[in-house]
Amino acid sequence: MDTVDVIIPTYKPGKEFLKILDMLKMQTVRPSHIIILNTEEKYFERLIFGSDFSQKHSSCKVYHHSKKEFDHGAIRNRGVKLSDADYFVMMTQDAVPKDEKLLEKLLEPLKEKKAAVSYARQLPKEDCNPIERFTRSFNYPEESCLKGEKDKERLGIKTYFCSDVCAAYNKEIFVSLGGFVKRTLFNEDMIYAAKAIKNGYMIAYQSEAEVYHSHNYSAKEQFCRNFDLGVSQTDHPEVFSEFASEKEGIRMVKETSAYLWNNGYKRMIPRLFVLSASKWLGYRLGKGYHRLPDKFVMKCTSDPAYWNRKALKRAVEHIDGSKGYGKNPDKEGV
Repeated sequence: MDTVDVIIPTYKPGKEFLKILDMLKMQTVRPSHIIILNTEEKYFERLIFGSDFSQKHSSCKVYHHSKKEFDHGAIRNRGVKLSDADYFVMMTQDAVPKDEKLLEKLLEPLKEKKAAVSYARQLPKEDCNPIERFTRSFNYPEESCLKGEKDKERLGIKTYFCSDVCAAYNKEIFVSLGGFVKRTLFNEDMIYAAKAIKNGYMIAYQSEAEVYHSHNYSAKEQFCRNFDLGVSQTDHPEVFSEFASEKEGIRMVKETSAYLWNNGYKRMIPRLFVLSASKWLGYRLGKGYHRLPDKFVMKCTSDPAYWNRKALKRAVEHIDGSKGYGKNPDKEGV
């Protein structure tokens, strides 16, 4: 019988995370293990202190690492190596399964050998504002689909769209393709999806597999997230240079405006424009991050630790272990 593990990176998880674990225990397809890749042990211990967590969630395996070690691709690759299941599902700590059939539906395209990856539909949470509510339906419609090389002209950048908020993977294919990119600020899911498609595989969007997941981001948060998005796209031209992402963004703004106008939310249109301008500015600055001062980059990003790791990596690359000190790239051995 095919087996499946669930892999969840966590950082400062709250009570909602425990609800997710309870829902995973109720699935019609039960995961063999839930592998929790937790950043900073103290925050996880704070959540479970005084509880019977280990008894109640005996299928959970918890692995801790420091924030300095975290990377979206590398940490997830670590989780895959810890799994011996045929399939694995990537989730985030705030993606709540709608019902007990999430894993069953998510795995269907993989078991039918139709796709290398299958990602879930994201539904708005109760506190979701109208702008974010429409964004959920824009990116995650009611109809399922299979996407591949032949769909590039029709879908553009959306061909590679995939979300690790909740996505299932065929492990054999994943390993054969080298897994997630080992170091990235953002978009490890789309980068992998693009690699899968370029190698002849399909990506499945499974609308019947549903999770509640949404955020009411401020203009500043949208700016930082889209700055990181721009950085990721610049660092991975092999994926993102094919398409102009701005076209999809413009289409979303137009359709969101129409939705707000036609559904009694006209007063929110100015806020939409502010949020959209913040996204655009962050994205454009991120695309040209190489030309920006380091201090300014640190103010723009949502993940300063990533840039600290990047600076450390550069420093380490210039260390000559045989001599015990840094190398001068212009004067070798001096």
